[in-house]
Amino acid sequence: MPHAPRLIRTALAVSLLVALSGCTSVGLGAPLASGGGGGDTAPGAQGGSGAITDAGQLTDDDGYIADGSSLTLDNDLPAVQRLNPALLDALRAADDAAEQRGTELTIADGWRSERYQAYLFAQAVEQYGSEEEASRWVKRGADSEHVSGDAVDIATADGVDFLNRFGAEWGLCQAYANEAWHFELLTEPGGECPAPAADGRG
Repeated sequence: MPHAPRLIRTALAVSLLVALSGCTSVGLGAPLASGGGGGDTAPGAQGGSGAITDAGQLTDDDGYIADGSSLTLDNDLPAVQRLNPALLDALRAADDAAEQRGTELTIADGWRSERYQAYLFAQAVEQYGSEEEASRWVKRGADSEHVSGDAVDIATADGVDFLNRFGAEWGLCQAYANEAWHFELLTEPGGECPAPAADGRG
């Protein structure tokens, strides 16, 4: 899974997410830096589509969303449009209901290309010091639910709270205990969400 949504990077926002989600088993204090943040250069990433050494090479066609940005669910960029249609329909239906409560669902990450995912994994290895630790936060290439279009990272604490409380009405569930912002279709609409897995590896 991904790195932390870029709009909730401050310690206060992370603390709020922990409180909202009840996640305490894995520290949220060290989420990945975003793909474009700070001009960081990742080590060469091996992922079938070559190495990426600079986030500046990532484009809309990779599903890249710039630092500090988020996308609405009607956006025509690939990060939204290449999501699994069932997931996108569920998110749009949830967004309609959220808007009636004064909340809008926006995403900080959606669909990603394999090369973008390889870049994120390389960043994670650099940040956490080993592939084993990095794999607790980020999957390699096509193994990621983001690459298959089956996951989104919600950009705001209000949106995360809304989906944690009501998302099961549309089948939307928090997938990982250490990534309160990461949602997938994990149950039938109106069903019960499974307990989040311990580690976020999207």
